[in-house]
Amino acid sequence: MTGAARVFAEYGYAAGTTDRIAAAAGLSIGSLYQYFPNKDAILVVLAQAHLEQTAEAVEACLSRPRPAREWLPELTSAVIRLHADNPRLHQVLFEEAPRPPQLLARFRQVEQDAVETAAALLRSDPEMHVDQPELAARMVLATIESLTHRFTSRSHHLDTAHLTNQIVTMTTAYLQTCRTPR
Repeated sequence: MTGAARVFAEYGYAAGTTDRIAAAAGLSIGSLYQYFPNKDAILVVLAQAHLEQTAEAVEACLSRPRPAREWLPELTSAVIRLHADNPRLHQVLFEEAPRPPQLLARFRQVEQDAVETAAALLRSDPEMHVDQPELAARMVLATIESLTHRFTSRSHHLDTAHLTNQIVTMTTAYLQTCRTPR
C-alpha cells in the first residue's frame, strides 16, 4: 500500500495508474490485479486505513471526561498531524477520487461517533455550559476537519503548532458564545 500511496501522492488520481502502482510495489500488473480489480479499489483501502487511523486518534483524544480546554487542543493537533504527513495523498483520497457508498457510510459513522462523544464531553464540562452540545460538537468537529483539509493540502511549509492554536482559539471562542445563561 505504501507504493500506491506514493504513486497517488506524486501523480494524483488521474495519472495514478495501476501500471505505476504495480511498478512502485515491485509487482507485475497481473499480480496487482489478483488483489485489486482497479485503482479505485486500492484507493478505497487507503481511504479506509486513513479513516480508521482518524477514528482511533479521535477516540484517544475524547476517551476520558475532561474540559474542552484540554481535549480540544489535543484533538486538533492529532487531526492536523494525520493530514500533514501526506497532504497530497489526502487531497487525492478526499477531493479527487470517487467515494463508494460503503466508504461514505463509514466516514459518516466515524463522524457521528465523534460528535456524540464530544457532545457528551461538552455536557459534562463544568467550564463551558454549552446550550446545544450536539450542534456545538458538530460545528467544532466540522471546523477542525474543514480547516485542516484546507490548510494542509495547500501549504507546503505549514506551521502545525500555529494552525492548531488558531483553530483552537476559533472553536473555543465559538463554544463560549454557545453558553447557557447561568
